[in-house]
Amino acid sequence: MAIGVISDTHGLLRAEAREALRGCELILHAGDAGSAEVLRGLQRIAPVVAVRGNVDIETWAKRLRPTEIAAFNKQTFYILHRIADLDLKPKAAGIAAVIYGHSHQPSIEWRDGVLFFNPGSAGPRRFALPVTVGKIKIVAGELHPEIIQLL
Repeated sequence: MAIGVISDTHGLLRAEAREALRGCELILHAGDAGSAEVLRGLQRIAPVVAVRGNVDIETWAKRLRPTEIAAFNKQTFYILHRIADLDLKPKAAGIAAVIYGHSHQPSIEWRDGVLFFNPGSAGPRRFALPVTVGKIKIVAGELHPEIIQLL
């Protein structure tokens, strides 16, 4: 079982990102999609749960919420764009993983048994940061996150 994790596409859904996410059963987009076309493209791969990021200001983005909760394979994922906006205590809320973006810097961190996962940016390259997506495999009830460098 695998979940695809993507963020900060800024209107660009690269062929490499689509390929890296192929086979995922769910895709979580942590904001700054940049266009409805990006979300529609991801939807052709797997069901998508997406949140609104700071660049998602056009009419199409009004349907996106600033936070979402997704349940998958007995695990609960809390999705938001900016980690600074985290408004709950994940462990107390029964959250297995906090998914976020905004910084364009990929990160895998465990805090008090909760995964904090930023897949980095899959959109236009910014500064010297890598272009990346993420996957979380669930094996025997355990989360196994990975960052996939695209370029």
